Amino acid sequence: MTTSVHTLASGKGWQVSDVVCTAGVADRPFEEEHRNFCVAVVTNGTFRYRASQGTAMLTPGALLLGNPGTCYECGHEHGVGDRCISYHFSPAYMEQIVADTPGTKKLAFETPRLPPLPALAPLLAEAEAAREMADIEAFEELGLRIAGAAVASGITPAAQAPSRRDQKRVAEAVRRIELDADRPVSLAALASETATSPYHFLRTFRRIAGMTPYQFLLKTRLHRAAVRLRMSDEPISMIAFEAGFNDLSTFNRRFRRVMGEAPGAYRLQRRGDKLLNASAVPAL
Repeated sequence: MTTSVHTLASGKGWQVSDVVCTAGVADRPFEEEHRNFCVAVVTNGTFRYRASQGTAMLTPGALLLGNPGTCYECGHEHGVGDRCISYHFSPAYMEQIVADTPGTKKLAFETPRLPPLPALAPLLAEAEAAREMADIEAFEELGLRIAGAAVASGITPAAQAPSRRDQKRVAEAVRRIELDADRPVSLAALASETATSPYHFLRTFRRIAGMTPYQFLLKTRLHRAAVRLRMSDEPISMIAFEAGFNDLSTFNRRFRRVMGEAPGAYRLQRRGDKLLNASAVPAL
C-alpha cells in the first residue's frame, strides 16, 4: 500500500485523519470515491487531484475539496509522496454549516481545491501543530473552522485546468522552495530550472499555486516558524533565523501581518490555552 491513514479524532458527523502517501512517478493512479464531504489540508508534498469539479495541482497549504458520492484520482507524476490532514464531514454536518454561512446556498464544492490563502495561514498552522502534538481536543473546533472556510470560499466555479507540463514545472519549483526555504531562492533560478522565462514562470506559478513564488516562500517560512512557536520554547530569534529570515524585525512584522499578532503573543496564547485546558480538569 502506498497510503497509510491514521485516525486522529472523530465526532458526530465528522472524522479527521493523518494521511501519508508514498506514491511516486512509477505508481499508477487509481480511482477512489468520496463517501462524504472531504476537506483535506495539504501539509507536505505535491500531487495532481482530479475530481468531477476539475483537475488541480495540490501544494502545501492548499485545501483539497471533495463532494460525497464522487470519484477522484490522485497522481504523483511530479514527485514522490505527500501528507494531508484530511477531514470528512457528513452531508447533515455540512448542511448546518451552509445554513449558518451568509451568502452560501449550494451544498457542493464547484472547485477541486482552495489555494494557500494568506487568510487561512493561522488556521492551518494550528491544525498541523495539533497533529504533531496529538492535541485531540483541538480537532473538533478546527474542523468547524476549516469546513466553514471551505464553504465560504470554495464554491466558486473552477478556472480552466492548466496543462500537465505547467503543473509539472510548478510542482518541481514548489518542492525546490520547500527544500531550500531557509536559504535565498531567486525567481530567475527557479525559472531557469523549468526552462521558461521569469515572466512566464511567474504567471504560471501564480495561476497554479494561487500565489507568487516569493509569497509561497514567505508562507512556507512563516508556517514553519508558527508551528515551532506552538510546539517549543526555543528563542524567537533562533526560530526566525532557522526559518530563513535574516532580520528579526522583518520576521516580526511579516508574522504579525499574516498571523494577526506578534510571535511572542502567538506563543503566549498557546501557553494560555494549555493552562486553561489544565485548569478545566478536576483535581482527583
